[in-house]
Amino acid sequence: MDIILREDVKGLGYKNDIVSVKPGYGRNYLIPQGMAIIASNSNRKMIAENVKQASHKAEKLKNDALETAGKMTDLVLEIKTKAGESGKIFGAVTALQVADALKEKGFDIDRKKITLDNIKELGEHKAVIDLHKEVHHEITISVVAE
Repeated sequence: MDIILREDVKGLGYKNDIVSVKPGYGRNYLIPQGMAIIASNSNRKMIAENVKQASHKAEKLKNDALETAGKMTDLVLEIKTKAGESGKIFGAVTALQVADALKEKGFDIDRKKITLDNIKELGEHKAVIDLHKEVHHEITISVVAE
């Protein structure tokens, strides 16, 4: 089943993308949640016209994302957490903690756009921030004990 995404769906695609999904996933989840519409000929034409009209706006968003990525070039986030003697932390570092640390540095990034591995030890780790569908930026996270 082909559908047109009305918003970014992690692991599936970005807004206005035409993707193929299983019929049950499309009819029972994506369409009722308002995340997608069926990719009929009329909907395809409508989306194509919307994309055409919004292309200059999309270019501005991409340039803003590139500018933000440029500002984050040498950024190292320091996240303090409780840790045991062996260097293992209690719990894990989450995307919400990374988003809060970024907010303190002046970057307003949604936690859903941050992808990181399961961080359960002290040290330096990498996280990927999805600033735009064509702009992904990797930052360093330094996890230290409180």
